[in-house]
Amino acid sequence: MTEFPEAPVYERLARLGKALSAPVRLRLLDLLDQGECTVEELAQRGGFPLKNTSSHLQQLRAAGLVATRREGTRIHYSLRDHGVSGFLGRFQEFAEERMPDLRQEIQEHLGHEGGVEAVTHDELDGMVERGEVLLVDLRSAAEYEEGHLPGAVSVPSRELADRWDELPWDTTIVAYCQGPYCVVSPRAVRLLREAGRSARSLRGGYVDWKRRRGASAG
Repeated sequence: MTEFPEAPVYERLARLGKALSAPVRLRLLDLLDQGECTVEELAQRGGFPLKNTSSHLQQLRAAGLVATRREGTRIHYSLRDHGVSGFLGRFQEFAEERMPDLRQEIQEHLGHEGGVEAVTHDELDGMVERGEVLLVDLRSAAEYEEGHLPGAVSVPSRELADRWDELPWDTTIVAYCQGPYCVVSPRAVRLLREAGRSARSLRGGYVDWKRRRGASAG
């Protein structure tokens, strides 16, 4: 144990850093920022082994980041409160500001949309007010039901190719998926643009929109 008077305080602070030190746990927190889930739902959405998912959730709970609710034999997980969501948003923004290699990795991970920038939240507000946008939620139907942007229509990404005709030709489509690092909407936008549609993705996805809404409400 480190020997200095403040050590017990810093040891407890380090528990939070340890909870955030695993990529899987950071991903689970982003998934939970969409809404409450069971361990089975989280494992499926994240593509994680069930046993490992449960273990990671226990560590997040011990750090005060995750809460649980029992319903019969099922346990539902959620972020502890809105403060956790706000902290995660600030943490990611800070990391991107300070780490050029992270910014480069994000850019390469998300790819390009034919040279078209993703729509910012302020830009989206103006497009909605002018009635010149159709919001398309590419997440699963279950995730859409748990919460979505006002006015968005549900077109799960797996169904997109079969539902071209449902989307208008004379309106810009703004598509979004789960969170800030989700590749689903950039890929969908590329397909839409290759098919001759006017399409852009929403920067940060649903999670970032929800975090910003929470910050505005606070």
